[in-house]
Amino acid sequence: MFRAHAHNSAARRIAAVVSGTFSLADAAWRLPWNVVGGIGVGLGVGYLVRQVRRRLDDPPVEVTIALLSGFLAYLPATAIGASGVLAAVTIGVYMGWYTPELTTSEGRLTGQAFWEILIYVVNALLFVLVGLQLRHVLDSLSGSSWSTLLGDAALVCAMVIVTRLVWVPVFTYLPRALFRRVRERDPYPPWQAPVLISWTGIRGAVSLAAALALPSNFPGRNLIIFLTFAVILVTLVGQGLTLPILIRALALEDDGKAERENAKARIKAAEAALARLDELTGEDWVNDDTAERLRGQYRFRSNRFRARLDDDDDGAIEERSARFQRLRRELLAAERDAVLALRNSGVINEDVARRVQRDLDLEDSRLDT
Repeated sequence: MFRAHAHNSAARRIAAVVSGTFSLADAAWRLPWNVVGGIGVGLGVGYLVRQVRRRLDDPPVEVTIALLSGFLAYLPATAIGASGVLAAVTIGVYMGWYTPELTTSEGRLTGQAFWEILIYVVNALLFVLVGLQLRHVLDSLSGSSWSTLLGDAALVCAMVIVTRLVWVPVFTYLPRALFRRVRERDPYPPWQAPVLISWTGIRGAVSLAAALALPSNFPGRNLIIFLTFAVILVTLVGQGLTLPILIRALALEDDGKAERENAKARIKAAEAALARLDELTGEDWVNDDTAERLRGQYRFRSNRFRARLDDDDDGAIEERSARFQRLRRELLAAERDAVLALRNSGVINEDVARRVQRDLDLEDSRLDT
């Protein structure tokens, strides 16, 4: 019954196109309900998922729930006639904000690795699906000449690119022109920045998914898939491969904003650690020599990142850090070789070797040089 209701709700959304009928009165109340209902369901389900995950400490289970969260919001929203897409997006934003508070370091590492692989596989499968359907799509369009199809594709691609070239600068400069607080918080960027961002409108998996999701009886479905494939090909190959040339032509350089924000975050984290260390120094379980050693490490880390914000810094502290990290990596490599030798000789089993190697890899990943 639930699936039938969801299916009927989705069918009503395309009825206007498939049947050629349209009711203004029906659309007038259904659109607000789609938006409000979808967002409301997303927030409600997100709150419930958040309460469940707060009580879990099992990374595989947490990742599984995270994977299913979109479906948990999409299905009930669609069942009540609201927007399942908005519900899925809402719960994604909601859980993305609260996830750092709900997971352990192991859970975050596991989740990051899982999502990277999943996104890669889904993107690849979408392109495979288009490849499998492309011959059928082209056969169904045999009534149109190649010149007509290529002309339509060129027109659509041009409109997609030009629209972004026009609107990105507008939405970049207009809010700053209208609101002083926006200007003060984020000043006007040089004209080269919006030009580059306009050119990076590369289409991919989302466009493919939207085209493939159309029902088989949707008017012009095959033409839409063909045009979508053309837009993806032109933007991915054309715009993607020309990005390095455009960056050089615009004489763009890294403004260092991301690096400065990273340094500020590291400094603040080190200061918080030092403050907490001072609070714990008097505890019985905190050894004085251990506290002093940690205090020196955090002070060095704070000084190192402060130097990155100092334009007059001579680079001595960064060079010292680079030498330390090089030495640390040499020692980690020696540890890995020793662990592999123990495994190969049968002194330790595969599980122990894998666990130790994982710890060594985590230490290695903390080094940024």
